[in-house]
Amino acid sequence: MARIEYPAEVRALVSELKRLPGVGPRSAERIAVFLLQSPKASPRELSGALQQCAGIVRACPTCGFFTGESGCAVCSEQGRDTAVLCVVEQPTDVLPIERSGVFRGLYHCLGGRLSPLDGVRPEDLRIGELVRRVRDTPGAEVILATSSDVEGEATSNYLSDVLSSCDCSVTRLAQGLPAGGGLEFADELTLSRAFEGRR
Repeated sequence: MARIEYPAEVRALVSELKRLPGVGPRSAERIAVFLLQSPKASPRELSGALQQCAGIVRACPTCGFFTGESGCAVCSEQGRDTAVLCVVEQPTDVLPIERSGVFRGLYHCLGGRLSPLDGVRPEDLRIGELVRRVRDTPGAEVILATSSDVEGEATSNYLSDVLSSCDCSVTRLAQGLPAGGGLEFADELTLSRAFEGRR
C-alpha cells in the first residue's frame, strides 16, 4: 500500500523551511502546516516581506551592518563618536551591543571570523576595509568585540597584529562574556561590564 504524503508543494515548502538555522524536519512541518491552516498566518504577507528583504536589504558598504532603502541606521545616525570603532564578527552582533546602551561609536562587521578548518581566511573577511577605515581616522580606538572562543581569539590576535602598524589604540572586550559564547547570547549587563573593563 502506498504511503500517504503531503502534496508536492507542501513538501517543497517543508524542504525550504528545513534550511533555516535551528529548524529540523518536525519543526519545518509544523511551521508549514501553520502557514497553510491557521487564520493568524499570513503566508502571502510573509512571502512578500521575504521577497522585499531579498531585493532591498544588503550589507552597508562602510560598516557591513544591514541597510535598506533608507540607508544604514548606524552610519547615518548623528552624534556617534567617529573616533571609536567596534569590530564584530556578524551584523547580528551589533544589536545586543546597541541594546546595552554603553557604546556610541561606529561599527565594523567582519562578515565572519578566521577558521582555517572551515576554509575562512583573512581575505574572506572585511579586514582590508577595516584597515582603510582606521587609516582614515588617525588616533582612533578600535575595540575588538569578537567571540571568546578559539576562532574569535585567533581573529582578535590577527587583527591586533594587522592594526599594529596603524595610528590607533586597540582594545579587547573584557572577559565578562562567557568563554566559548557569542555576543547574541549575552545579556545587557554582561555586555556593559565587558565594555567597561576592556583592556
